[in-house]
Parts: sequence; C-alpha cells; structure tokens
Amino acid sequence: MRFLHTADWHIGKKLHGFDLAAEQQAAYQQIKQIAIDEQVDAVVIAGDLYDQSIPSERAVTQLDNMLIDLNLKAKLPVLAISGNHDSATRLRTGSPWFQATNYYLNTTLSQAVTPVEFEDTQFFLLPYFEPFAARQYFDDQHLTTALAGMERLVAAMVARFDSTKKHVLVAHFFAAGSEHVDSETKITVGGLNAIPVDLLAPFDYVALGHLHGKDALHAERVRYSGSPVKFSVSEAQQQKGVWVVDTAPFKVTFKPVTPIHDVRVLTGAFATLTDPAFYQQQEQADYLAVRLTDQAVIPNVMAALREIYPNIIELERADGPINTDNQITELDPNLDPMALLTQFFEQTTTSPLSAQQKKWAAQALTAANQEE
Repeated sequence: MRFLHTADWHIGKKLHGFDLAAEQQAAYQQIKQIAIDEQVDAVVIAGDLYDQSIPSERAVTQLDNMLIDLNLKAKLPVLAISGNHDSATRLRTGSPWFQATNYYLNTTLSQAVTPVEFEDTQFFLLPYFEPFAARQYFDDQHLTTALAGMERLVAAMVARFDSTKKHVLVAHFFAAGSEHVDSETKITVGGLNAIPVDLLAPFDYVALGHLHGKDALHAERVRYSGSPVKFSVSEAQQQKGVWVVDTAPFKVTFKPVTPIHDVRVLTGAFATLTDPAFYQQQEQADYLAVRLTDQAVIPNVMAALREIYPNIIELERADGPINTDNQITELDPNLDPMALLTQFFEQTTTSPLSAQQKKWAAQALTAANQEE
C-alpha cells in the first residue's frame, strides 16, 4: 500500500497577526497534487487540523472545502485524528456518515483500538489524549501518565494485529528524542511528555503529528511529517512537505511543498536594507524577521522598513545597544530636565537625541508636570 503522511495543518492560524489562509490553501493544493501524482491509496492527517479548539467560521469553511475536495471530488480515502489544538467534539460533527465516503476520523480512544482495514494494511488511528481518558477507557486508576496509557493502548492494538498485514499507527504526541520549535504547543501530560520510540516497535510505520519539522526525530519508521506551512521564525530553515510511504517493500520518500511567501531572517545594517540595490534583489513580500546590525538609534525604524518590506514579523538588534566605557560625568542637578536628559543620553549612547526623541521627551515632561 502507498499513502501520504501529513499533519499539523492548523487551519485558521495567524503569523504575528498576518493571515495565512492563502498560504495554507496553496500548500493544500500541492499536497493534493502530490497525492494524485503519486497515486496514493490514502491520505493520512496526523492531527491539528485546526489551530484552535473553537475555530472561526472562516477556518471551518476552509477546512471543509479542503476535505470535500480531497475526499469527495478526488475520491481519496482520508484517515485523520484530532490533535491537541483540535476540539474532538467539534471536529467529529457529522462523523456518522463519514465512513460512507472513506473518510475515517478518530477523536476518541474507544475508536483507536479498532483498525481501519485495507487490503494489506491495518491503520490504528490514535487521537491526542490525556491520562484521564485512558483511565476511563480501561477503568484503571493506575494509568496516571501518558506513557502508562500508551503502553496499554499499544498492547490492545497489538492484540488486534492481523499477521498477514502491515500495521501503521497514526498518532499525535511528543516522541522521546524529538526537538521542539517555538510555534508548537508543548504537550506535557501527567508530568511526562515524551513517549519512547522503542514502545512503538511493533508497528511497521508510525505517522506522527505535533512537531512542525520533518527532522525533529531521526527514526526510520517513526516520523513527523511536519507542518505544510511555516508558523514561526524558528521554522525558517525547515523544508516543508509530506512523506509518501510504501508499506511493502518499505520505502519513505519526502515530497517538498513550496511556500508562496517564505519565512526568512534578514540581517544587515539599516542603510543596506533600505538601499534599492539590495532590496530589489529580495523577495520583499516574504515574512521577514529583521536583525539590524546597527547600534545607533534609528527614528521610526519599523515604519521605514515596512515601506519596503510589508510583512515584517520581528525586528531585533543583532548586536544589542551600544555599550561604552565612557565614565558618566557628574551632571548639574540645577539644569532643567530636558538639558539633563540630553546630556545623559549623549554620554550613555554616544549619540545625540533626534528631533523626534526630543519631541517625545517634551510631551512626556509636559504630561508629568500636569499630573503634579
């Protein structure tokens, strides 16, 4: 069997206030085309279909249209689970008739131990869960951690194995040895947030969701697909895409997804970044984290940069403010406040106050005097 492994669509997510709906739609179209071109037998979505447990109406409409297009129009079986960002209750709305179109969506533990059967493969769809769900399902108060719950669940799944078929687990959790990035909500349950990879050895392949980079874990048969869109600056260097998995003989192939607007880190001096000879060579519509190498104060720096780069999501000083060894001379306390501020600023930064800074200081001083 051949299937496509994707996860962490996070429909409805924003990037520092910027709407990502167009980025997510473009990524979806590429995923669909990969599925068609590779002639996969099914598409696996390993959790976090939505970004919020109560998604916006727009996000619901966008995801519905994607699933209708993929499952009803392209006639591709879809195997999905709820993740820690999803509301299991809301996500499964309409589920009584899902299987009629080969759309398999698991949101409860009671569903997870019953495999979805294909000709040569059994899929066990395990949604994100917390220990109390395992305690209730197994009626065992000793299941106080995610690991304890997973041990019981894996045993229950193995008991349902058909020895003539391959076995695939679809799940959403943090596997031991994986690496987080900033945009991921850390899963910490019962004081333990990591599931040992060794526990997953009975499965021929484990399709994981939760971590947004395909290289977060290095295990041949236990993999994260990563998110199809970059959701933070810490993902800037990641190559996004999906896995195409063949079960027999076993083979995993990564297929890249190209963003319409990338997330990049741009480092340089203000004069360089605002020089037409430089910025005309840049993709100015990308989402940019700007690291300024200047140490001097630059008035209205963000506004000036956004005139050229409209999608700045972060602005930082690469080298921090100026630190001088200048000895602060004793200032005359009889000077008026503006003169004191001007002298102090010049001595500590080696730069004079700009006209705009003087205006702000004067406004603040006036407001303070009025309060007194």
